[in-house]
Amino acid sequence: MQPAQGIVEQSHLAFQSLKLVLETAGASLADVVELTTFHTHLQADMAAFAQVKDVYFPARYPSWTAVGISQLALEPLRVEIRAVAVAGCGDA
Repeated sequence: MQPAQGIVEQSHLAFQSLKLVLETAGASLADVVELTTFHTHLQADMAAFAQVKDVYFPARYPSWTAVGISQLALEPLRVEIRAVAVAGCGDA
């Protein structure tokens, strides 16, 4: 599978994948209490990534930490998302 090239496309794919994993586990994005994102181009991508994140998390929560790293396991990827969710704690 060839990942999308731009940070906006990769960010949407990452959040859509997170949403699918949560739904499979009986949870939702509303149940996410902590978000950690890893970026290979932190400064260059942060504004665009934050705009995409706000689509999936319109409120100013969950807790979010962004970490700049030199590379991810798959070379073309620019972002990876780690989330902690508590099933049933969200509003939706």
